[in-house]
Amino acid sequence: MENKDIIKKALLFSGLADEYLAEVAEIAVRRPFAKGETLFTEGEKAEGFYLLAKGAVKLCKISPDGREKVLHMVHAVETFAEAAFFGDGSYPAEAKGVERGEALYFPRDAFMGLLERNPRFSLNLIASLSVLLRRFARQIEELSFADAPARLASYLLELAERKSTSYQGRTYLELDMRKGELASRLGTVSETLSRTFRKLKDEGVIEVDGSRVVILDMEKLRLVSGK
Repeated sequence: MENKDIIKKALLFSGLADEYLAEVAEIAVRRPFAKGETLFTEGEKAEGFYLLAKGAVKLCKISPDGREKVLHMVHAVETFAEAAFFGDGSYPAEAKGVERGEALYFPRDAFMGLLERNPRFSLNLIASLSVLLRRFARQIEELSFADAPARLASYLLELAERKSTSYQGRTYLELDMRKGELASRLGTVSETLSRTFRKLKDEGVIEVDGSRVVILDMEKLRLVSGK
């Protein structure tokens, strides 16, 4: 797929005329990455930001003792590391490939030139950062006030909205990260996550087979999430 075709699907570049999309495509650099490869580390100087073309990337924090805390999973046509344009100009987290993929990289200086020439870029950047802020505010709220079943239910509902199939009243989906990473993302441990999956299964809300989850009762799942 051409750079322009990928770029036009991203929120950050929505509503831009073709001529401006072409300008963005010209400064984009394709960066393939392998599973487990680090795209940038926490604290590294931010020389640009990314748009995921294919594959999956996790944004995470690494504790002094080497433990990993997953903050967010990035999916195709989502941008990431835009926030590094502000503040101290360094990446606030580490980005690592969950599976083999490719990203478009936008060098800071070249992109800032586009911002200066076209105010629409600035408005879109504000919108994109607002979405990012709301996402992390919701995550903090869930980690602070919701119990493990509510956190897991919220995650499954979000995943179902993004990528799932339905058949005969059931919703089928695949977890987008390993269960250990999911436990970290939900602010719990693997043992608690396993018990929570089992609890929802015993209550007839879901079925689980490895990374495959079938939602049997969507309304009850929403009730568990508190939404």
